[in-house]
Amino acid sequence: MNDVLRLPALEIRQGPTRLLYSFAIDGKQLDRIAAVSRVHRDETHRIEGYQRPEVLSHIKNIRSYVESSGAMLPNALVLAFDPRVRFEATTNDRDECVSRAGEVVIPLVDVGGDVLPGWVVDGQQRIAAIREARVKEFPVCVVAFITDSQAEQRSQFILVNHTKPLPSGLINELLPASDGLLPPALRKRQFPSVLMDRLNFDEDSPFARRIKTPTTPEGIVKDNSILRMIENSFSDGALYSFRDPMSGKGDEEAMLRMLKAFWSAVRRVFADAWDKPPRQSRLMHGVGIVSLGFLMDAITDRQRSRALTVDDYEQDLLPLTEACRWTNGFWPFGPNSQRRWNELQNTTKDVALLTNYLLVQYKSRVWNQVTEPASPRV
Repeated sequence: MNDVLRLPALEIRQGPTRLLYSFAIDGKQLDRIAAVSRVHRDETHRIEGYQRPEVLSHIKNIRSYVESSGAMLPNALVLAFDPRVRFEATTNDRDECVSRAGEVVIPLVDVGGDVLPGWVVDGQQRIAAIREARVKEFPVCVVAFITDSQAEQRSQFILVNHTKPLPSGLINELLPASDGLLPPALRKRQFPSVLMDRLNFDEDSPFARRIKTPTTPEGIVKDNSILRMIENSFSDGALYSFRDPMSGKGDEEAMLRMLKAFWSAVRRVFADAWDKPPRQSRLMHGVGIVSLGFLMDAITDRQRSRALTVDDYEQDLLPLTEACRWTNGFWPFGPNSQRRWNELQNTTKDVALLTNYLLVQYKSRVWNQVTEPASPRV
């Protein structure tokens, strides 16, 4: 039977059901009970883990401080334990208090044996710095919770790090697989992140493996550009009709059919500008992605009586080929207003400029040609 580590602890009740455990441990011993769950994709492309890579310069600074005289790290580390960890109370006064004393009992697994019972939710850099510091010991404070749900671990990780400079791309990847109550801003972004995740990993998606995220660094299009395009349509565009205003979610499959159909048509019509780095093609740049998202809304609105296919979108996009300057030339935005193809940037001003141009070209070349009544015969 494996040995266990017993540490004096407080069990703290938060709300009617949540329990936290507060204790102290030598930071040099944390590697024996908790691991860093690095964010990655499994063989089915499902998100696993939730931590960002170690920041070496930050670890070096913390290590230097830990090695200095009088060093103090008063902020508690946050760990998530699986149900193998238990709490044994030495007092039974929970009815009168929100906490009670006892011991947290943590199994110590053999090297190369079972996985460790804990995961680091907050404090990855501090743990690495203490591990490498040239000190005999360095006790730290820990706050822990017990759960068998990795989705809950991700939610707590996002919440704990939400006010810190956590990379937005990491948050975007974690949101679809997170549970629990999230801040309104993150909750609003959660379902669009689900759609983006599907666009990146569904085999029939034109964006398959092309969206650049922490787990797909080889991607071409930035995740924020795709997310912004989806959010615009989700809040006030073609995707809105499939939205459930009560839950903030919607008909996922219907939305994906529309997104895949439109962007598959874009890939066909502008084949020479597809699959190129943003510096070589403004189609794959944020300004192109977001602007074309508004064009998707306009095309869908024109034919809103039916679900559009790839061929339908292609038919409406083809007349615009002569008007677009994705990889060379100048955008003719008006008299005395020309912009070189690669001068457009992913700014609010340039997105509005390109969007307005594409919509004007679409209405003059397609919409008006279809909707205007035929001239009477003479």
